[in-house]
Amino acid sequence: MAKELKNFTKRSDNYSQWYNELVVKADLAEQSAVRGCMVIKPYGYAIWEKMQRTLDDMFKATGHQNAYFPLLIPKSFLCREAEHVEGFAKECAVVTHYRLKNDPEGNGVVVDPEARLEEELIIRPTSETIIWNTYKNWIHSYRDLPILINQWANVMRWEMRTRMFLRTAEFLWQEGHTAHATREEAEAEARKMLEVYADFAENYMAVPVIKGVKSPNERFAGAVDTFTIEAMMQDGKALQSGTSHFLGQNFAKAFDVTYINKENKPEYVWATSWGVSTRLMGALIMTHSDDNGLVLPPHLAPIQVVIVPIYKDAEGLAKISERVAGIVANLRAKGVSVKYDDADNKRPGFKFADYEVKGVPVRLALGARDLENGTVEVMRRDTLEKETLPLEGIEQTVVEMLEDIQKNLLVKARKYRDEMTTTADTYEEFKEKLEKGGFILAHWDGTPETEEKIKEETKATIRCIPFEGDTTPGVCMVTGKPSARRVIFARSY
Repeated sequence: MAKELKNFTKRSDNYSQWYNELVVKADLAEQSAVRGCMVIKPYGYAIWEKMQRTLDDMFKATGHQNAYFPLLIPKSFLCREAEHVEGFAKECAVVTHYRLKNDPEGNGVVVDPEARLEEELIIRPTSETIIWNTYKNWIHSYRDLPILINQWANVMRWEMRTRMFLRTAEFLWQEGHTAHATREEAEAEARKMLEVYADFAENYMAVPVIKGVKSPNERFAGAVDTFTIEAMMQDGKALQSGTSHFLGQNFAKAFDVTYINKENKPEYVWATSWGVSTRLMGALIMTHSDDNGLVLPPHLAPIQVVIVPIYKDAEGLAKISERVAGIVANLRAKGVSVKYDDADNKRPGFKFADYEVKGVPVRLALGARDLENGTVEVMRRDTLEKETLPLEGIEQTVVEMLEDIQKNLLVKARKYRDEMTTTADTYEEFKEKLEKGGFILAHWDGTPETEEKIKEETKATIRCIPFEGDTTPGVCMVTGKPSARRVIFARSY
């Protein structure tokens, strides 16, 4: 049974299949009855809850408040901002009727044709339009600004090709929507929230990211600028892991949101929006996990330490449980989430395999001989190393080990990313290196036509124009025209 639990497709054989199997076997999620949607199971949701709780604290520390806005958006709202509707039109799910009825011809329940809505409603793909229609009622004077709002919600985008967590029709996320008196304030806000995302990715997810700005072809529909953090997965593909948008005055103009400035003159409001989603779960899985299952960074693991007793009878279990009780209490007092699995419905071998697949960072195994010797077997999930350590003081040892695992995962991921980041000076060299995966730093002439040509011919996109990096001028690898600097290309999820 334990072998079956860990019987994965290897990453090197079929990375996509390995990912799909791991999501199910680690008890994170499963497909639902609705095409492209998923059921997030308790263990998977526990990880998302830790992400949510941490990010929520980080948002509030920067002055943001939570609110909630409607799921349904009048179609006319979406149409007010031209780029916005063009960007989302193909992904919208539309509500046209509000009632069902029994079919008089006996074909079950059908839509009541007399219950058609006067105006069709869109299930939100994102909330800029409904929120800016609301802000019109909230904003009158410069004294009403800034407005710093975040909402935790679900959205619907009718994706044709879906994969659990990475790209689903319905997903969970947060979306920040802020309003400001000046361009400078709004741009600073957008950059600040990108830094919050980068901090979370590296210090909690142990995922190294590159910060930068999107090219015009890749920016958010309706934005002036889109800032992004880009991560690299173990198959060398990029994953956009968070975006923050400077919206300029586009939505304020679309919804006529103005304020009276200090000179008693009307001005349009400046805006930002920013968000991360359950896609971060996919990033977590694909950055760290291995052929044995999930590998979780301790800062986000629902169970950081599991203790498994090894015993022959009830008397033996009682002795172990008595000793373990103090360890559990001491670990919890140190802020460690710990589970003592003394259930007798599974053998220790199955439990070991199960917690390994689920990525629990540290496992302690304790038997009768360990009690006699004052020792405990400790295994760390990141390296799969096992060692026998003194039982006395094990709590502090575990705390230090958890922090070491957290740091090690980031170091390992950063080393892989750096090794998989190369430069290319010619289009042929670019195509050759692209087949090996990874980030490629190359010159681009800055035109959307060249960017589109590269995308069509290679399926690679400009992931970002990095804030830091090689700013030496050169010539475009495709056209030979002048290029201001190198940008990052990669194939992506």
